[in-house]
Amino acid sequence: RRAQTVTTWLVVGNLLLVNVWLYPLQTLRLDATSQGEFSLSPTTRNLLANLQEPLTLRAFISEKTHPLLAPLIPQIRDLFQEYALASNGKVKADVVDPATDPAIETEAAQTYGIQPTPLQVSGRFEASVINAYFDVVAKYGDQSTTLSFRDLIEVNSTQSAVEVRLRNLEYDLTSAIKKVVYGFQSLDAVFASMTDPVKLTLITTPQTLPEPLQSAPDTIKKVAEDIAQQAGGKFTFELVDPTAPNAAITQQTLMDQYRLQPIPVSLFSQESYYLDMLLTTSDKTEAISPAQDFSEASVRTAIESALKRSSQGFLKVVGLWTPPAAQTNQFGQQGPGSLATYQTAQQQLSQDYTVRSIDLQAGQVPPDVDVLVVLAPQDMTDKERYAIDQYLMRGGSVIVGAGNYGVAQSPMGGLGLTPLQNGLNDLLASYGVQVTPTLVMDPQNEPFPVQVARNIGGLTVQEIQAISFPFFPDIRSNGMDRTNPIVSQLTAVTLNFASPLALDQAKNAKRTTSVLLKSSPNAWLSTNTQLEPNFQLYPETGYPIEGQPQAYPLAVAIQGVFDSYYKGKPSPLLQSDQAAVDPTGATPEATPTPAPLTASLLESSPETARLVVLGSGEFVDDVVLQLSSRLTQNRYLNNLQLLQNAVDWSVADLDLLSIRSRGTTTRVLKPMDQREESTWEIVNYAIALAALLGIGALWYARRRNEQPIELVPDDAAPIAEKES
Repeated sequence: RRAQTVTTWLVVGNLLLVNVWLYPLQTLRLDATSQGEFSLSPTTRNLLANLQEPLTLRAFISEKTHPLLAPLIPQIRDLFQEYALASNGKVKADVVDPATDPAIETEAAQTYGIQPTPLQVSGRFEASVINAYFDVVAKYGDQSTTLSFRDLIEVNSTQSAVEVRLRNLEYDLTSAIKKVVYGFQSLDAVFASMTDPVKLTLITTPQTLPEPLQSAPDTIKKVAEDIAQQAGGKFTFELVDPTAPNAAITQQTLMDQYRLQPIPVSLFSQESYYLDMLLTTSDKTEAISPAQDFSEASVRTAIESALKRSSQGFLKVVGLWTPPAAQTNQFGQQGPGSLATYQTAQQQLSQDYTVRSIDLQAGQVPPDVDVLVVLAPQDMTDKERYAIDQYLMRGGSVIVGAGNYGVAQSPMGGLGLTPLQNGLNDLLASYGVQVTPTLVMDPQNEPFPVQVARNIGGLTVQEIQAISFPFFPDIRSNGMDRTNPIVSQLTAVTLNFASPLALDQAKNAKRTTSVLLKSSPNAWLSTNTQLEPNFQLYPETGYPIEGQPQAYPLAVAIQGVFDSYYKGKPSPLLQSDQAAVDPTGATPEATPTPAPLTASLLESSPETARLVVLGSGEFVDDVVLQLSSRLTQNRYLNNLQLLQNAVDWSVADLDLLSIRSRGTTTRVLKPMDQREESTWEIVNYAIALAALLGIGALWYARRRNEQPIELVPDDAAPIAEKES
């Protein structure tokens, strides 16, 4: 017994000594998570290894903060330490509390424009408000970018609790570092790249400005004068009062051209004021506004960001084409246009790129666009198709969400489908991608939330129930091309209202092709746009099964040489949209003058041309994403990541692609029917029962094998003493 005690204490002591000995070896660790979530990716390590100047990572975080944010602080400290170790001394990372040091608080406010955020905290006996910091700054040279707590965390609300977690800290930090190192350049480089001067106009009414904003015009003027000194005559500043007589810009001009309206001084006040900035370049005017505090740092950041957006060659530019939105007249009736909107997708792409909504009616894609994204093409003119065709022929990258059906309002006021006309099907077919005008119905799908009325003792209760919805095919890893970086890191994708694709083997013989996504083998095709299921007629699926079930391609990626759709045809730019041919053969009254050509027709593309075709244009529609978020808070993020990954692949910028999927909080399980669920439930009970019986059998066997202890008789003790 004494030997066992000594051995135990020796083992404990040795373990303590080993921990002390291994403490300096901070890189000696094992990350057993499936996606390496607690290890820096090669992308981050390569970025840190190539730093030419010291990089500062500083987290302004209050120790006294919201209880749900407090557990996140150690995670930020640990990852900061990982960045510092991986950089070999090039990264200085620290976490500071501005509330404990006035100098740090001044630095946060004046240098980075960081202000505390009021957070409501509820206790057992009272509720209070805490003004806390939760911001991260990445600074490289004279450039910096700030991540607020809204950029760092995500909140998942359930009926029982609220969960707050870091969204994807490594991706956010690495993306911010990449922006300050590679994406942003100095103002000198911005002005050097400009050929025309830039003008900043401050629209303000000093006589009606509220008291907290009285100093804002002077701050803006000071920052503008500092920038003008660096511009070499390419930056000018002007202050305009639109209410003054003979003003250069009137209130009506602000409303008509820039959609700027005066701001009421208070809720019930009759007075209003202007405080807006307009940045005018050679071809456009952009309205910009800093943070609400109008500090010098926020004003400078707003102006410099607008200047860099107006220049070329700094951030990749994504040209986004979406269908015109439907207009509502004064009687509440919907006019022509699409009900689909894509604000969420645009905001998601804006995290890494400059996103610009483009108009193709002139027959040309802007020359500074690096990748063209076309979602739900419909009612397109021949000039718009020509613009897309010639952009691809110039070696550009095109991503098309080419679904044949779009979200519409049903006659009953609910959600419906409408066929899309005059899209890009013929154009894509000439490139070797056939888009079949049908819908893919898949029993492996994402459920759809439906409001159902249920009678409880004569009282009607409205409930939201999830039903199987074959219009939302759910593609898992076994339906993805895991060798392609666009989908290699995704766990699941939902292509809503998708149409099947087919690759022309002859046209794609010399190109590199990839079938990115496929439906399950049990999917079928349908032209039925009736969304309401009928479980009385079709108890298994709610919808009729047409044809032989099989797997259908839903997304493809192609790279190589493409032939122009207009090869051997007259250019649409030589034709007038207003010209009409009289069927009687008579000469039209007026023959409009055709638009002049700006470039000759390109009949083929270089090998660098890339084309991504997805069988759905609704998979990133705001309405569809909102419906998806009703059941799973973060499932819809997979669709947005698919679009982001496609853009990354199209511009050959794959650095952040490998770590973006680590932020996917919803890791879906393999879909199972009720029979499979019952089978696994029975197996779990059987394993538990077998383990219990095994323990009982082992205990019983040990009891049977026990031998009684041989006892020494009482009269044996004196005999032993005599013998000794």
